[in-house]
Amino acid sequence: MMNLPNLLASLRIGLAPLMFVLLINRDLPLFAGLHVSWLDYFAALIFVIASATDFFDGYIARNWNQMTQLGAILDPLADKMLTLAAFLGLMMIDRANPWAIFLILTREFFITGLRVAAMGEGKNIAASMAGKIKTVLQMIAIGFLMMNWPYANLLLWAAVALTMYSGYEYIIGYTKKGTN
Repeated sequence: MMNLPNLLASLRIGLAPLMFVLLINRDLPLFAGLHVSWLDYFAALIFVIASATDFFDGYIARNWNQMTQLGAILDPLADKMLTLAAFLGLMMIDRANPWAIFLILTREFFITGLRVAAMGEGKNIAASMAGKIKTVLQMIAIGFLMMNWPYANLLLWAAVALTMYSGYEYIIGYTKKGTN
């Protein structure tokens, strides 16, 4: 069912490649005459808009009773596509440390697989508070990296640390659900 939350998640999926193009294809004729900083601004604006849809699709789905199976698939897919596009783009323009990106993306794929396996076993591993804070910190780090602001790399490594910790929490949650 294509309700408003699912449309917002679909919009996020569509915005991810557009943001990626702005980050890595800076020499396209379409961008001739634009200073590279404007491409950073546009990419960051797209990222902020896409990130806002993440909040609103969840809020609307929960509060307007519009949670669907399609939404349960689209929302995390859209989140992963957006962060994947941002982190890979930033790495490709040498603004993000490849090891930091490797650690974040490895954790994201592992935990996504773990959640799918848990669902197959009838278990629900809800997002922890650390997982929610991790997402916010990653988004802030991405914004700082896109804008090439001071402390961007410090924020990235803080996001890495919290990302790994929240991954640990998911693993513990999965193993505890298996012993009940």
